[in-house]
Amino acid sequence: MTHKAKRNSLGFALILATFSALGPFTVDMYLASLPQIGEFFETGASAVQASLTTSLLGLGLGQLIMGPLSDIYGRRRPLLTSMVLYILSSVGCAFAPSIQWFIVLRFIQGAAASSGLVISRAIVRDRFSGVEMTKFISLLTMISNVAPLISPTAGSIVVSYSSWVGVFIFLGGLGIALTGITTWWIKESLPIQQRVPSSFRTLIKNYSNLFCDRSFMGYALVNGILFAGVFAYVAGTPFIYQNIYGVSPQMFSILFGLNGLAIIMGSQFVKLLASRVPERQLFLIGIITAFISAAAIFLVVLSHAPLSTIFISIFLFAFSIGIIGPVSFTLAMESQGHIAGSASAVLGAFQFALGALTSPLVGIAGENSALPFGVVIFSTSLLSIITYIVLIKGIKRLPGNKNSLNSNK
Repeated sequence: MTHKAKRNSLGFALILATFSALGPFTVDMYLASLPQIGEFFETGASAVQASLTTSLLGLGLGQLIMGPLSDIYGRRRPLLTSMVLYILSSVGCAFAPSIQWFIVLRFIQGAAASSGLVISRAIVRDRFSGVEMTKFISLLTMISNVAPLISPTAGSIVVSYSSWVGVFIFLGGLGIALTGITTWWIKESLPIQQRVPSSFRTLIKNYSNLFCDRSFMGYALVNGILFAGVFAYVAGTPFIYQNIYGVSPQMFSILFGLNGLAIIMGSQFVKLLASRVPERQLFLIGIITAFISAAAIFLVVLSHAPLSTIFISIFLFAFSIGIIGPVSFTLAMESQGHIAGSASAVLGAFQFALGALTSPLVGIAGENSALPFGVVIFSTSLLSIITYIVLIKGIKRLPGNKNSLNSNK
């Protein structure tokens, strides 16, 4: 690749990463202010964490809508519409009159942010394939994961000069910036002749084909299950770090950001080895690393070990996610070019829907217990191993159509 091509690729990745970062900013930026939000609305941790759950549900379910819409109407129009909705919902969160309204508006905000995630990935599939797609997704992952490094810190800075309300005013401003980027810099990547018909029947057929594709579902489920563990970490660590270990909001932001660095390191690991090591082997390395690190987290929680040990274990888990993310995307999407938006939506929806299930579980024993967090993290890693064995490794033993979930019937 020439220097100019590399520069263009980096610039393109920076633009797409800006949209991918909208999800992490929406979820992570207000984490340090969760206790403050609870005090403002005079409610407990479980109600405040419900706002995280609804935003994750919005991010997941929104992708199932935005993905097909981008296959029907192209990538640009749905992206622009959703950015306007994101601005309105962000301002609404800032001035919510009650915790109930805040929770509802967080769902709308998450649904609007989902377009940035699903459509940016669909654009990648429109333009790349094979090893080149793996490398570009790794580059995109590396850049977009700067968001977890800076969003909690940015949130802490905003709160230190204003309050939690300022966080959502900031997010509304970010939405305005992304609307401008969509208007002037995003070019349509899906030609009209390649778009799918705008009918409900076609939509159901496309989703049915995806859910019956054994290989696609295997990689999508493993990815989604492990990311459910990530969201358990996102929901649990604000209270674990600050209430159990007594760290400050600023220190929490640093610890949280370092785990974003671990994801970047994992994606760079993939980028360096993508041309020399088969994607399936890299994928296996990732899920084994995830299982070992998750088991370590569980043991650390059981033994009430020091802060350093739980941080190191989570760091290794985040590193494994950096490996699994780009590789699972390539392996799942390699045969889905004609419905890249819908396929990208399913991949993202699994992440956030399963994350919405696990995130409230970490708080069921109260704000001063880390045991549910350890159980959830270990359970997701164990389920990912089981799913790999049943759906992915089992493909090799099936006669006939090896990609069909019905091929063993």
